[in-house]
Amino acid sequence: MTQAPARPQAARRRHDREIVMLAVPAFGALVAEPLFVMADSAIVGHLGTAQLAGLGVASALLVTSVSVFVFLAYATTAAVARRVGAGDLPAAIRQGMDGIWLALLLGAAVMTAVLPTAPALVDLFGASETAAPYATTYLRISALGIPAMLIVLAATGVLRGLQNTRTPLYVAVAGFVANGLLNIGLVYGAGLGIAGSAWGTVIAQWGMAVVYLVVVLRGAHRHGASLRPDAAGIRASAQAGAPLLVRTLSLRAILMIATAVAARLGDSDIAAHQIILSLWSLLAFALDAIAIAGQAIIGRYLGAGDAQGARDVCRRMVEWGVAVGVVLGVLVVLARPVFLPLFTSDTAVKDAALPALIIVALSQPICGVVFVLDGVLMGAGDGPYLAWAMLVTLAVFTPAALLVPVLGGGLTALWATMTLMMTVRMLTLWLRSRSGRWVVTGAAR
Repeated sequence: MTQAPARPQAARRRHDREIVMLAVPAFGALVAEPLFVMADSAIVGHLGTAQLAGLGVASALLVTSVSVFVFLAYATTAAVARRVGAGDLPAAIRQGMDGIWLALLLGAAVMTAVLPTAPALVDLFGASETAAPYATTYLRISALGIPAMLIVLAATGVLRGLQNTRTPLYVAVAGFVANGLLNIGLVYGAGLGIAGSAWGTVIAQWGMAVVYLVVVLRGAHRHGASLRPDAAGIRASAQAGAPLLVRTLSLRAILMIATAVAARLGDSDIAAHQIILSLWSLLAFALDAIAIAGQAIIGRYLGAGDAQGARDVCRRMVEWGVAVGVVLGVLVVLARPVFLPLFTSDTAVKDAALPALIIVALSQPICGVVFVLDGVLMGAGDGPYLAWAMLVTLAVFTPAALLVPVLGGGLTALWATMTLMMTVRMLTLWLRSRSGRWVVTGAAR
């Protein structure tokens, strides 16, 4: 009688340990990634304004061309975790290798497309005559690192699926340090200018890719998994990733529409919007770390055939998402007086940002639920539903956002529509989680 209530509590503690062990290193790796661009900007910024402007354009193009393939990490995590749960490590690693081969093929295709079209792409983004040559130089050289970046995404998914988020953290930190040292040495020591920054980043990216490949290849050798490309496996990886690509593109469209609307509101509003968006993205890293833990843990439970365990851990993760969201919201409110002066001294920009920041703070618990359930459904391999849910969200958000300049309300109204967008996402994901249709057990969905 006395031990019966302790079992759920013990299960919660076990879930908490799993979440923390996976989420904390994942958060560190996520934060390390944008530091690449920040390091490049800090080093190139001392070369001149034109060089920095060129870097800004080229970096935006590179980030866009790579970020749409984030499904390489998400889909691979879910597929590998299922096979880990089923106790078939050789199959898990073979599945991961299929994802890596797909990443290499996609990376080669994107690189081949970017190299000859770099000047046209730079011109399309509206680079000035002085910045365009630097942007083209950086983009062409950095394109050589695109296959490495996609390999890193897929290999990161493999390790997450294997319940290992520590190695990606170590590799990300080492890559950041190597990138900084190479940039300084090549930009200033070798006098290569912005080309040196691009080469430094490419070398660091390929170094990270090689480290990941060595780790995965060792695992394959240990468990006797085949390393040869398998056409059926690569097709299966692409099919699993296609719905997540639709989801990612829809989310990118939402962010682009929000920025376009903010630009119509005036200079102060677009400046404030960029500040708030940077904070919103930073907060997303903390919530995304829990989502990554969700992908790995849910996939493992479903692969092991433990449907009830998957439901229990889903419930616990939602509690984590809400709690972390509340904490982040409070931190946003408390940090407002310190945060805004870091970016601007313009009173008009501050006045536009302050009420919008309150909305961002209030929406964090909603964001917590969204990120967690997103990760749970990804871990379950429920990509088609995620794609349709995001398309519905885009359809609701677009007219609401476009009405902001017409009806008034400024940046505060725009961020209210962003909260509406997250609320719609929460409702669609919550309905799916409640239905139980995502709970499909077995080594493959």
